[in-house]
Amino acid sequence: MVDSAFATDEFIRAQIGAWQRELGSIKRLTANTLEAYGRDIDQFLQFLAGHHGGPVTLSTLKELRGADIRAFMAQRRNESLGSRSLARVLSALKSFFRFLEREGVLTTEALNVIRTPKIPKSLPKALTVIEARATTTEVRNEGEEPWVAARDMAVLSLCYGAGLRISEALAVTKGDLESQVIRVTGKGGKVRMVPLIEPVRKSIDLYLELCPFKSWPEEPLFRGVKGGVLSPRLIQLRMVNLRSALGLPPSATPHALRHSFATHLLGRGGDLRAIQELLGHASLSTTQIYTAVDTDRLLDSYRKAHPRG
Repeated sequence: MVDSAFATDEFIRAQIGAWQRELGSIKRLTANTLEAYGRDIDQFLQFLAGHHGGPVTLSTLKELRGADIRAFMAQRRNESLGSRSLARVLSALKSFFRFLEREGVLTTEALNVIRTPKIPKSLPKALTVIEARATTTEVRNEGEEPWVAARDMAVLSLCYGAGLRISEALAVTKGDLESQVIRVTGKGGKVRMVPLIEPVRKSIDLYLELCPFKSWPEEPLFRGVKGGVLSPRLIQLRMVNLRSALGLPPSATPHALRHSFATHLLGRGGDLRAIQELLGHASLSTTQIYTAVDTDRLLDSYRKAHPRG
C-alpha cells in the first residue's frame, strides 16, 4: 500500500486505507493492480497538495474541478506516461471517488467531464506459415511420455488449424468432435461449428490413440498427467520450449497461433465474413484488424522487393 501521509490529512488517509481494503477483499484486485492504484492516488494527491499549497483535505476534494484533473493528467503525459497507463490512472481516480460517494463522504462531478485516453489497438503478431507449421510438429522433451507430446501438439493444432482460443480448445469434449467439424463454445456461451482439416483431425486421433485415460463424451478431451483437466499453463510452457527449440520469436504464443490462422487465411484470399464466423467474433470490426496485419505484411514485402523500395 502506498503511504500518502505527506500529502493528505488523517481523514483522507483513513479513506484511502478503507478503499484499498475494499479493493483487495471485495473486488479482489491483484496485488500489482492494488499497488498501481495506490501509487496513482498518491501521485494525484501530491499534485493537488502542490497545486493548493498544502495537504489535501476533504474540503480540497469537494472543490475539485475538471480542470484540476486535466492538469494532473497533462503532467503525467508530459512525464512520458502512455495512454494505457493514463487510462489506468483515471480508472483509479474514478474508483476512489465512487468509494467516497458510496460512503456518503462527498459527491463530485469533476471526473464525469474527463474522457478516457484513447488506447490504440495493438495489431496481433502472426507467425510465418513455416513457423506456425513447426509448432504443430511433434517435439518431445527428454523423458516425456509420447501421449503428452501428442496431446500438446493436438491442442496447438486446434489453435492454428481451427483458430481456437486456448480456453476453447481445452474445453472441447469428445462429444464435440464429428468427422469433419468440431463444436466450439466461445465467449458468452456462443456455439459455432468449425471445420477440421485433415492434419488437425489426425493430431487429435493420435492423441486419443495414445492417451491412457478413457474419454467420455461430456468430459474435456485433453487431460493432465493425473487424468484431470489440462491446465492452459502447460500449453503455454510447451510454447516456451518450442520457442527455444525452433528459434521462434517471443511473440510465439498459443494465442499467436489463432492470430496466424486468421492472417494466413486472409492472405490466401479467405472471405472476411467467413473468418469472422470461424473465429467466433460477434462484430466484423473485430475481425477487420487482420486486414491491417495482412496489409502491413504486404507493404513490408513490397518495400523489400520493389526496385524503388
